[in-house]
Amino acid sequence: MSILVTGGAGFIGSNFIHFSFKKSEETIINFDSLTYAGNLANLELFEGNDNYSFIRGTILDRALVETTLRNFQPRAIIHFAAESHVDRSIHAPSDFIETNILGSFNLIDSTYKYWQNLNEDARETFRFIHVSTDEVYGTLNPGEPSFTEDHKYAPNSPYSASKASSDHIARAYFHTYQFPSIITNCSNNYGPYQFPEKLIPLIIHNALSEKLLPIYGDGQQVRDWLFVEDHCAAISAVLKKGIPGQTYNIGGQNEYTNLAIAQMICSNLDKIKPRKNHKSYQDLITFVDDRPGHDRRYAIDNSKIEREIGWAPKENFESGLQQTIEWYLNHKNWVESVTSGAYQNWIENQYK
Repeated sequence: MSILVTGGAGFIGSNFIHFSFKKSEETIINFDSLTYAGNLANLELFEGNDNYSFIRGTILDRALVETTLRNFQPRAIIHFAAESHVDRSIHAPSDFIETNILGSFNLIDSTYKYWQNLNEDARETFRFIHVSTDEVYGTLNPGEPSFTEDHKYAPNSPYSASKASSDHIARAYFHTYQFPSIITNCSNNYGPYQFPEKLIPLIIHNALSEKLLPIYGDGQQVRDWLFVEDHCAAISAVLKKGIPGQTYNIGGQNEYTNLAIAQMICSNLDKIKPRKNHKSYQDLITFVDDRPGHDRRYAIDNSKIEREIGWAPKENFESGLQQTIEWYLNHKNWVESVTSGAYQNWIENQYK
């Protein structure tokens, strides 16, 4: 028995592999193209493990996908592989169209054909978990009810539009072919191994480097924050109990503005890693031009997954944030390895 994880060297994918090996010894096949955000150092603990295999490849490579399915015969696929940074999608949308739409189609269609040839028992238990985002639902006004699974799709960025498209493909394959796909839509993740282009690791990294902490617009954009290990637990629960054809929203029930997030990180760092000049890290906060089409608020209603699957987040935001800050403080070599050259050029151009 084995599970194929696409994008397993990325932030959420690598955390899911860590989480899975804590719970069982089932074989994991990590299929990843190792883009800038994919890092095998996230998984060096499992190098040489008989129950872990790494395949370097893109989901756009249909022949390699089919060969991998044939060779490893997985009982499930957890599909994380995606271009996922909204800012980059604004500058280079074609990368997101290719990977998130065409790549997902290749993977879903190849897996459907693989699934068709399984014996009856294996077909019955096989699952394809398509991991998506709350951004497909668009934006909420202050005071509006949180996103439920019935909320209409209204993506506002090339990234969210590409994820919405792949959601529709996964859904269509269930309704047309009874392919056992399940969609999960999660809120903003944070935690260990997150590439520091996203808000929380960016603020931590810049603060410790005595660099300005860039905040888009007025900083009042609201996000629902989900600790990555809670997300991994939710996906594991959906794999066990989820019903094919269904969608499950996964949120942390922690709504904060981007500015409040930066201020909380600064307050934590003031206590555990004070600046040499004894000033607050909050002095480094600076407001930059807002990005185009910036959604104002996301929020997830967890009612369905709590009711039907029995999952709820364990971490509150304060404890999860403290763990995250401590992880980055204790893994300076990892941070240094991913924040050289091209990363610096990207950050300087993006927030100039």
